[in-house]
Amino acid sequence: MNAITLARKPLVIFILLALLMAATRYHHFGSALHLPDASLAVFFMAGFYLAGVLAFPVLLVEAGLIDYLAITVGGVSDFCVTPAYGFLIPAYGAMWFAGRWAAGKVQMRWQSLLPLFGALFVATSIAFLISNGAFYMLSGRFPDLSWAQYSERVAKYYPPYVAWAFFYVAFAAFVHWAAATIGQMRALRGGRTG
Repeated sequence: MNAITLARKPLVIFILLALLMAATRYHHFGSALHLPDASLAVFFMAGFYLAGVLAFPVLLVEAGLIDYLAITVGGVSDFCVTPAYGFLIPAYGAMWFAGRWAAGKVQMRWQSLLPLFGALFVATSIAFLISNGAFYMLSGRFPDLSWAQYSERVAKYYPPYVAWAFFYVAFAAFVHWAAATIGQMRALRGGRTG
């Protein structure tokens, strides 16, 4: 799980993360044919793997472009594009910074999963509060929403919001572990034959 191991290939990692967002963001909630949006996990993993800050604005532009194309070309509803849309920037920023923090704490040991997923949980919860709270307060679509109604909506949307971010990051952690293990095995075999 050491970010340093894969940091030697930042362009490859960036391209993979950008492709993951492109493949999943178009249909935010997922369906039988489409995976749910991986954007939260993409920003977290970009913070984890990519030390430079250039990827953050590029991924923001990609997210905005995907949303624009989904609405103008793909016929996706523009219901979520309101004055609150700009609050996705600090929400994704929370994910990015949590990934940066986790990169300094996580090593190639199972014990590192606690700080990794702890940071992911805190960041995803903050991102939810920012994006969801801004949407309900600033979108103008819910002028008479009571706290009870808002709580019902949080209960409906918060668990999958967190769960899908965990799914994507857990999958990436497994792939990272498998790639590192295979690399170590090849290095050991190469050292024995040489």
